Parts: sequence; structure tokens; C-alpha cells
Amino acid sequence: MSSVDFDVPMDPDMELLDDEDLEREAEVFKEQGNAYYVKKDYTEAFNYYTKAIDMCPKNASYYGNRAATLMMLSRYREALEDSQQAVRLDDTFVKGHLREGKCHLSLGNAMAASRCFQRVLELEPDNAQAQQEIKNAESILEYEKMAEIGFEKRDFRMVVFCMDRALESASACHRFKVLKAECLALLGRYPEAQSVASDILRMDSTNGDALYVRGLCLYYEDCIDKAVQFFIQALRMAPDHEKARLACRNAKALKAKKEEGNKAFKEGSYTEAYELYSEALTIDPNNIKTNAKLYCNRATVGSKLNKLEQAIEDCTKAIKLDESYIKAYLRRAQCYMDSEMYEEAVRDYEKVYQTEKTKDHKHLLKNAQLELKKSKRKDYYKVLGVDKNATEDEIKKAYRKRALMHHPDRHSGASAEVQKEEEKKFKEVGEAFTVLSDPKKKSRYDSGHDLEDDGMGDVDANNIFKAFFGGPGGFSFEASGPGNFFFQFG
Repeated sequence: MSSVDFDVPMDPDMELLDDEDLEREAEVFKEQGNAYYVKKDYTEAFNYYTKAIDMCPKNASYYGNRAATLMMLSRYREALEDSQQAVRLDDTFVKGHLREGKCHLSLGNAMAASRCFQRVLELEPDNAQAQQEIKNAESILEYEKMAEIGFEKRDFRMVVFCMDRALESASACHRFKVLKAECLALLGRYPEAQSVASDILRMDSTNGDALYVRGLCLYYEDCIDKAVQFFIQALRMAPDHEKARLACRNAKALKAKKEEGNKAFKEGSYTEAYELYSEALTIDPNNIKTNAKLYCNRATVGSKLNKLEQAIEDCTKAIKLDESYIKAYLRRAQCYMDSEMYEEAVRDYEKVYQTEKTKDHKHLLKNAQLELKKSKRKDYYKVLGVDKNATEDEIKKAYRKRALMHHPDRHSGASAEVQKEEEKKFKEVGEAFTVLSDPKKKSRYDSGHDLEDDGMGDVDANNIFKAFFGGPGGFSFEASGPGNFFFQFG
């Protein structure tokens, strides 16, 4: 038996009653949402406002209330959608316009925010909140302009300052946070930059700018392989990200050139290594940490090539880039030692030992202090004109030559000033010979001991001279004409 459909007419009053019931129920949900909002339980407030909207999707105030709740939950993009829906339903809804403006402002869109607040002032010309928010929007635009100029001038501290001020009103603006993080990285403040970028990625794991900043921090901390991975990931999310592409290219080039230099150094090709490190230093002036290492590496090569002055200069550049770079201090100190600049060497070794109190560093410092002490006394090797490894015969020959050269009798016809100077030199030659010809005294002298206690101040240079040349009457100077002398041995 076939079924028959009957059209039963609906009672219009019943349909109206259903709408009224829905509205009443929606109001109940709204009031419950308000109660939770007052208690600051914004998640529950959101749930009840949503139920109210489901009952009456054409009520602007429900969207406005849910937008306010989402703003308290820092979900500004969702709040923006709700506030925009609210003013679409009721263009005279002041709170809706205010909340839309606040969302735009929090997200960093100051121009759109200004338009919303202007609309509020059209509806309520004396609205104090709108007047204040317009000023806030104008401030953000001014800070954006200042930051742009600062970035072009590489005044990264100024950019960070401007972004901090802008973020006071635009707390959810990823664009401002990324710019701040990038400048923190360029200033070498890597932990702060990493923290800002990580906060963004926790909210938006696909943010190409934040991925780029994470890579930039790793790149500047000389973790080049990890940095490249982040740059590649950033380019996957944002294929047109020029900064990520350039940084990726620089990172790969820098790593390759540095490794070439290291290889040449290990193979003993010092000139080639020097040139490769020099080329690497031109790739990216902003990479402070890697460039510090490159300068130190080039200094090592320079010392091998006996370019001590250049090596010291490279170490100084490395330290200027990274004041905590112990290896650069050690390298420079050794170059100072090789250049007999002992005071400078002591200063560097003191810095190292204060930072890392190891036995090796203590030994290096003590050795430098000893050499400094030795350098401040008479250098008997220089007085005789011999090397520190001179043999006994070489020391004797040197004494013979210098003693005859500075003997007072040879200069008896000179001025009083010259005679005094030559007498002084003659005495120094005698002192030098007394020490360096005596194995025990020489050993003590070479070890840095003070020989004043050994009676060096009482040395009689004439007695040493007579003893060396065979005693009294064994040697004399004879004049053969003005300014000319010949030596006569008895």
C-alpha cells in the first residue's frame, strides 16, 4: 500500500514562538558566558558565547562578546573575524568597531586600525578610547618608519628599540617580532633572538621569517650545517624569501672556503691557506663569530710565514669581534713573545688566566713574566753581540773584540763625554764576559735570577781585561798619529 504525503500547514505563532525560545536560550548562554568572563575563565566564556551564536547567528553582540574573549586568550586573528562579523551585522555597533581596531593594532596593521577608530568617532565623536587608540596607531606608524631608516643605516639597536615600543601596542605582530629578532641576531644577542623566533614558531610552525631568524642565529654562532637546514626549511615555506636564499648561499660558501683554508694549512701550504682565509673573510662581514675564527686562523698562518706584525693585527681583529675568544688571546700572546714584546704578552696571558685558571695558562703567564723581568735587565748577549746559544769560544772572541773596541786608553784623546760613554761600555763588556764565561752564572742568568746578589756591581773591568790578555804589561795601546792606534802585546 503506497504512502500518502500530507501538507500540514504550520502555525505562524508556533514558528515565532520557536524563534523566541531560541533567543531566550541564546540569552541564557550569553549570560553564562558573561559570568565566566567576569571570573576570567575565558575558555568557558568562549564556549558559551559560541553556543549563543549557534542559537542566534545574526546577533552582533554575541560576536562582539566572543571577540572580546578571544582577545583575552591572545587569539587576535580569530577575534578579528568575529569583530568584523559583528560590524557587518550592525555597522553602528561601537564596541565591534573598537574591538576590530584593537585586533588590527595588536596584529601590527596600524592603518586598518585607524580606519576602525575613525568610524567609532563618526558614531561617537567624544569617544576617549578611540581618540587614544588613534594616537597609539600613529605612534606605531612612526616607529615603523624609524625602524626602516635604522635598518638601512645598520643601526640595529635603534631598530630593536623601535620594535619594542611598537610591540607595546602591537603585541601579536609577528612582523615586528621577526624584525626585532633579526636585529638581535645581527647585534650578536643570539639567545634573545632565538627566544623571540621560537615563540613565533610555537604559534606558527610554518612562519618562514622565524625559521630564517633561527637559521641566522645558528649561522652566526658558527653552526653552519644546522643553519643551512633552517634556511632550506624557510625557503620551502616561503620560496621567494630573498634573505634566506642569500644567507643559505653565504653559509655554504663560507664553510667551503674555510675548509679549503684548513686543508691547505694542514698540508703546509701556508701562503695558499693565507689567501683562502683572506677570501673567506670577504664573504659575509656580519658573521662575527666565524670571522673571528678566520682572523685567528690567518694569524696562525701569518706566524708560520714570520709575518708577526700582521699576525698580531689579525688576532686583535679577532678579539675585537669576540672579546671572549681565548684562542685569539693565546695566539697574540705567543706572537708578542716571538717579537720580544713581553709586557704585551704578559697582559694577554693575564687575561687568559683570569678567564681560565688552568695549569698550562699559569705556566705560560709565569714564563712571560720571567721573560719580561729578563728583558728589563742588561742583555749580556747583546752587549757582546752574540747569540744566546753561543759557544765558549764565540763568547771569548766577542769579548776580545768588544773589550778592545771600548777600552778607555783607545779613547784617551776623545772628549770627556765620549770617554765617559766608552768607559761605561767597557765595564758592561766586562760584566757580560764575567757572567757568560762562567757556566754557573750563565745558567742562573739564563734562568732569570737576579745576579746583583752575586756581586756583579763590584766587577773591575780592568782586572778582567788584564787577566784575559795575560796580566800586567801584557798589552798596551800606542798612538801612530792623530786618532790612530795599534795594539802591542808584551
